Amino acid sequence: MAGSGIPTVDLSPFFSSNGDQGDKEKKLAMDAIYQSCSEHGFFRIVNHGVPLDLMNRALQLSKTFFEYPDDEKLKCSPVSAAPLPAGYTRHPQNSPDRNEYLLLFPPNSRFNIYPQNPPEFREVLEEIFSHLTRTGMLVESILNECLGLPPNFLREYNQDRSWDFMAALRYFPATKVENNGISEHEDGNLITFVFQDEVGGLEVLKNGEWIPVTPVEDTIVVNVGDVIQVLSNKKFKSATHRVVRSEERSRFSYAYFYNLQGDKWVEPLSQFTKEIGEPPKYRGFQHKEYQQLRMRNKTHPPSRPEDVINISHYEIST
Repeated sequence: MAGSGIPTVDLSPFFSSNGDQGDKEKKLAMDAIYQSCSEHGFFRIVNHGVPLDLMNRALQLSKTFFEYPDDEKLKCSPVSAAPLPAGYTRHPQNSPDRNEYLLLFPPNSRFNIYPQNPPEFREVLEEIFSHLTRTGMLVESILNECLGLPPNFLREYNQDRSWDFMAALRYFPATKVENNGISEHEDGNLITFVFQDEVGGLEVLKNGEWIPVTPVEDTIVVNVGDVIQVLSNKKFKSATHRVVRSEERSRFSYAYFYNLQGDKWVEPLSQFTKEIGEPPKYRGFQHKEYQQLRMRNKTHPPSRPEDVINISHYEIST
C-alpha cells in the first residue's frame, strides 16, 4: 500500500483467533491505530468484512442513480421530520460544495425514502448499510481498547444505532474559475467510514500538509470524529480533511457516519481528566445541540469563515 499517504491496518486478526500469533497481529494493528488517532485521526482498513463486489456494485448503482433526470431523483426528496434531511439533496450551482447526495438512516428507520430506481439499488443500499454498521461496531471496540477504557464502555455509552446515517455522494467536476472542493472540516460524529471510486479527491491534514488519500481497491478509509476527541480530552484527534474535485470527472463515494444518540451528554471522560490530574479541555454539551449548530453552518452559512461553528465552540480556554 505504499504511497497511499495514510497507514493501512489489517483487521483480519479481529475476525479469528490464532493463538499467540493472532495476539501479536492484533497488537500491531492496535498500535498503528493508536498512533494514527493520536496524530491526525485517519487510517485505512483492509479485511474489514465488507465484500468488494458489494462495494463496487454500490458505487455503480449510485452512478446510475445520479445520472437520472432531476424529476426521477426528486422522488426521493428530503424528509423534514428526520434528524437530518434524509433523501436526495443537491447543492445549488454556485455552492462551493457542488455535490449531490442521497442520505439514508438504518434500513428499519421511519425516516428513509429509498429510490425505486435502479430496481436493485434499495437492496444493495440496505446490505452495505448493515455491513458498515458491523464494521463500525468492531472499530469502536478497537478504539475502546486503544484508549484503555473498561471493556464495552463505548458500546454501552453508544448503543443506539438508529442515529447512524449513510450518504451516497457525487461531486461534480470543478471548473477553473470556482472553488474546486469542500473546505477543510472535521466530522461531528464518532467515526466515519468512506470508500470512493478511482477518481479520488479526499485529502487529510497531516503535520500541516495536505496528504491525498489515493483510492486503493478493497480498502475503507476511517477517520475519528469530534465526539471521540472530546471524550478522550484530545488524546485522540478528530481528523481534519477535505475533498478536492477533479476538473475532468465526477467523483462518487459513500460515507457512513457512526453516530451518537442526540440526547447523549458529551464531555471529557474522567479517565482522561480527574483520574490523571488533567483539566478538561471542553465543556459538556448535548450532542443534538452541536449537530443543530453544525447544520446551521450549511443552511445559513456565516459571512466570515471564522464564524463557522465547530468543536472549538466548546473548548475551555486556558
